[in-house]
Amino acid sequence: MASPPQPANLALSRKEDFKAFADGPRRTQPEPLTRAQLAALGRGAKAEHDRLRREWHANLGPLKTPQLSELHEDLWDIVDSNLQDGDKAKGAVAVDAFPGLGKTTSVLAFAREFHRREIAEKGEFTDQGHERLPVCRVGLTGNTGMKDLNRAMLEFFGHPGRHRGTTAQLGQRALDCMLSCEVRLLALDDLHFLKWRRTNGVEVSNHLKWIANEFPVTLLMIGVGLADRGLFSEGGTTGDAVMAQTGRRTTRLGMRPFTIENEKGRREWRQMLLALEQRLVLAGKYPGMLAEDLSDYLFARSTGHIGSLMTLINRGCQRAVRSGEEVLSRDLLDGVKNDEASEQARKELEAALERRRLTSKPRTTRKRMA
Repeated sequence: MASPPQPANLALSRKEDFKAFADGPRRTQPEPLTRAQLAALGRGAKAEHDRLRREWHANLGPLKTPQLSELHEDLWDIVDSNLQDGDKAKGAVAVDAFPGLGKTTSVLAFAREFHRREIAEKGEFTDQGHERLPVCRVGLTGNTGMKDLNRAMLEFFGHPGRHRGTTAQLGQRALDCMLSCEVRLLALDDLHFLKWRRTNGVEVSNHLKWIANEFPVTLLMIGVGLADRGLFSEGGTTGDAVMAQTGRRTTRLGMRPFTIENEKGRREWRQMLLALEQRLVLAGKYPGMLAEDLSDYLFARSTGHIGSLMTLINRGCQRAVRSGEEVLSRDLLDGVKNDEASEQARKELEAALERRRLTSKPRTTRKRMA
């Protein structure tokens, strides 16, 4: 029997890889060592420990933030209510939010839990003996049309007929796969790549409507600026009216960034930093390293976007291990580059925080430090 794909070598647009992702064990956090214990390791043991830490720090998430919990509660509500018989259309979902807020990470975490629940309740095989695949995940490209979408669904199943056939034939094969494997959640990622107001956008919108009508699945769409692109249009043109039908059946969910304008937002930011701090495996780590000493700095560097924060922390930990500093500090992180959007927005936030016009720390924390 072939061994399952390794976590670093997965393509979630294929069923074998998605199953490995969903069924695989959680990563094990490397043992935390003191500086003295680290220095006492032999060369081989030190190299192995550092390799484990590299992989661990590159895969710190997902964190159970309030944003992730809110999204998951809404998704469970919708998916669990979509138990209508096959003659009734099911409600669709669109997760529509700015980049860097953890949309795909959060949806994949939900899809993993949904897969596990379905397998636990119903078994790995259907009554007809087919492999049960509760989730089908498809990533879209910039020129996706109906035929491309059907082919991408067939690619997930590894169907031998995915390379030939008409749009209708590919669609029927995809439907057969969904029915045979009892798929219940169809996740379409990067939906913003579609040109909604052009011809192929209308065609794909019609196609999504067909999927919602004919496939016994909850359609889960993920993208950026989907409302602006016309997914929920109520316009007067024929194309807009067609896409409005998709909008009428679709529940729009968002993800908010962290904010520090009020006490609730500051408490959420602090709790997230405390949880993240617990996951770091650095010999020089100390309580309050992130949540106390670097709170304002990290907010300015990430602008409250968890994707940007996780990138910065991951890269900072790699440098801290490689350099031997074994701790995150402002001096070390100042030398670490982050994504361009965060870097461009950083200066104005830093100035406000340094002048005490803003703070990321809750009131109780500020009083204790005074």
